[in-house]
Amino acid sequence: MFLANVLPHLVHGISGDRFPTPFARPPGKRLSSPTTNVVWALVNLIVGYALFQIGKVSSGGNLALAVFFAGIAALSTWLSVVFAKIKPANRSRKTTGTKSFRV
Repeated sequence: MFLANVLPHLVHGISGDRFPTPFARPPGKRLSSPTTNVVWALVNLIVGYALFQIGKVSSGGNLALAVFFAGIAALSTWLSVVFAKIKPANRSRKTTGTKSFRV
């Protein structure tokens, strides 16, 4: 769960977007700051890596790795459904081709 949670929080955080975290009130429903999301992503990465090492998933053979990645895929898919309900405006966001990104 921790490793699957890194990407959405990190992407939203470094993009400057607010995104739900357990620190918002109520937890998971309100949006937290981009900085909170980056910190939460890094905490998830550290905990996930530690659990990966402690669980010896990498030395458990192909079956252990298959189960590990299947768990990440299942959790990621479920979270996409959960967050789509929390942020329904993002599902139908339309973009115009008239504005360009300038550096």
